[in-house]
Amino acid sequence: MKTKKLIAPRYLFLSAILIILAGGLVLIPKFEKHEGISPELLLSNAISPERYISTDELADRYISRDPTILLIDVRDESSFNENTLPNSVNIPLNKLLDENFDAYLNQTAYDVILFSNDSFKANQAWILCNRLGYKNLHVLKGGINEWFSTIINPKEPTENMPKTAFELYSFRKAASMYFGVMYEDQLKIAVPKKTKTTPKLVIPIKKKKKIPTEGGC
Repeated sequence: MKTKKLIAPRYLFLSAILIILAGGLVLIPKFEKHEGISPELLLSNAISPERYISTDELADRYISRDPTILLIDVRDESSFNENTLPNSVNIPLNKLLDENFDAYLNQTAYDVILFSNDSFKANQAWILCNRLGYKNLHVLKGGINEWFSTIINPKEPTENMPKTAFELYSFRKAASMYFGVMYEDQLKIAVPKKTKTTPKLVIPIKKKKKIPTEGGC
């Protein structure tokens, strides 16, 4: 029984990889025209956790202005126009193998970070590009959904959480401010307190009546 419990998750994972690969092949029929690495090497690369990049790591590279990252949004054009990550390029999954986009994907100058709403389409794109032997490919773990829940709208830890949770929250809060999020403590404008002043006593000056000059001869 113990052996089955240990083996089952691995087979489930490999099955998921094959399903993703099959889905990508259906979406991109041009794939069969390309040659690439062997299926064995592809599976070896696929089960490596190094292909993922976390939202925290990406935010840190953004803030440090790392010039070596290239973000590729593999969603459709309408989704890209609605919202995306800063400085990203839109290459929809069904156009991934178009020659116009080859220069973005098949190069070694940048770390290519593929992303979608979650990780599903980005995983498909990663497998297809990896199958062709493209280098420096990564998937943003959790995609845009994870980005908004961790970086743009980080959840404040509770008092019983460890110190590391508060340190991570401090980083995420600072990162969200870098990307334009405003917090209540930033919106508070210091207003000078009104000081009580004693009004000056104004005493009107009575005008003297003019005394008529006596006339006569």
